[in-house]
Amino acid sequence: MFEIRTDLAVEEKESFPGDGGEVTGVSLREWSKANSKIKLTEVAILDAHGARAMGKPKGTYVTMEARALIRGDEDYHREVAGELAMQLKKMVKELKRQKKVADKTNIHVLVVGLGNPSVTPDSLGPQVLGNLKVNRNMDEGEDVVLSGIVPGVMAQTGMETAEILRGIIRETRPDLVIAIDALAARSIRRLGTTIQLTDTGIHPGSGVGNHRHSLTMDSLGIPVLAIGVPTVVGAAAIVHDTIAVLIETLANNMETRGMGDFLEHLNPDEQYQLISELLEPEFGALYVTPPDIDQTVRRLSYTISEGIHMAFYPLFGAS
Repeated sequence: MFEIRTDLAVEEKESFPGDGGEVTGVSLREWSKANSKIKLTEVAILDAHGARAMGKPKGTYVTMEARALIRGDEDYHREVAGELAMQLKKMVKELKRQKKVADKTNIHVLVVGLGNPSVTPDSLGPQVLGNLKVNRNMDEGEDVVLSGIVPGVMAQTGMETAEILRGIIRETRPDLVIAIDALAARSIRRLGTTIQLTDTGIHPGSGVGNHRHSLTMDSLGIPVLAIGVPTVVGAAAIVHDTIAVLIETLANNMETRGMGDFLEHLNPDEQYQLISELLEPEFGALYVTPPDIDQTVRRLSYTISEGIHMAFYPLFGAS
């Protein structure tokens, strides 16, 4: 079976017949915010069967889809930041309930900006850290302590990110890690308009940088929440979607009806295999990003950093 690359649990869910809620070991919930253009989907992978079916680790994946994020509307971006803050607080509360994080008034959060600042589609994490208001150095007894690090990539440092973080965690003793990463999507319409929050951490092969090692509670010793935004999509996936539209167009036109029969009779896996076999020898495993990705990443870096501030700093007015 040929898998179309995606880091989004919501897109894995969409690959199943029906609404995706029929998969054993997977729970699905969808809702929209009142008077808002934010759609939320929660995919909870409950057991090993669900993890195998979805191709993702057991845990909770909350996806916020907000098409208007592509615009520079500051009020809308702040609304999305507020929703991100609310979902972050819910996950932290659940971690405390499970006693994975100590239920205390003061909490130390280490925010990690993953990615390469020199590669725009992969620079979301470092840019978020550039906007983050850290306070660990102030030593004023705050209820919430934020510290942050941009560990770089192995080609720059010669070290695995997990190695760097284990040393930092050993010395600074945070209660929780929040990792920010750029992701790959299945659909081009989700680039820069979708935020995924998960309690599973970062796993090998995920993200634009295709991480070599995991950043999880098992590997780091403390819980890891991950916030990601898709910034690239595989060229084969774009062609696959284009062919689907072409087949429908040909079938609906009397003069061209039947011209797409060969492709139409291939199942989605066979279509994707054919496209990959045609594209990859010529172009390699090509990924595509929008022409305005620099502006998109810059805007979203402020949105995500503000969401973190609103979740942990009361003065930012999170509800």
